[in-house]
Amino acid sequence: MSFTKTLCVLFTLSAFLSTEAGENKTMNTNAKRIVRTYTQHLKASPSKVFPLLCPVKEYEWIEHWKCDVVYTESGYAENNCIFKTDFNNDGPEKIWVVTTYIPNEKIEFIVTNPNQVIRFGITLKADNNGGTIAEWKQIITALNENGEKYIAELTEEKYTEEKKNLEEILNYYLTTNKMYKQ
Repeated sequence: MSFTKTLCVLFTLSAFLSTEAGENKTMNTNAKRIVRTYTQHLKASPSKVFPLLCPVKEYEWIEHWKCDVVYTESGYAENNCIFKTDFNNDGPEKIWVVTTYIPNEKIEFIVTNPNQVIRFGITLKADNNGGTIAEWKQIITALNENGEKYIAELTEEKYTEEKKNLEEILNYYLTTNKMYKQ
């Protein structure tokens, strides 16, 4: 028997024995997942909105914003920028990685903590009135029971309320250049 065939037989036998011993019970299963979207109507052009979708710039318009920037070459959001957030009301510390960065059009993140992985994207398009249509989309996948609980509690209504609130404070900032105090 050739070396390659021997390795294949050993790998197959190992996988079989591990399964028989009760290991790998979660192979070929899908975790719980939800998709949430919300469309905001913002009172400024994409070129004014986009720079504010940055962990550093959010200090200017989100009253209780707090993050730790781990990596950025420019000092602001950019492709491969990494930062952390830790808000008591949404579970353990989250690590954010910017995966797509197209100025004035789109920013995407992978957001993770021990309970879930979130693919989070914001797409901007100019409207006909000098404003912006911003689509916020999250694909949230549970990693364990706590992640499943987070998914169960993030109803469509709760997600819509959160994004409407964010729309209100962002529009306030865009029209007054002041932070909305809640």
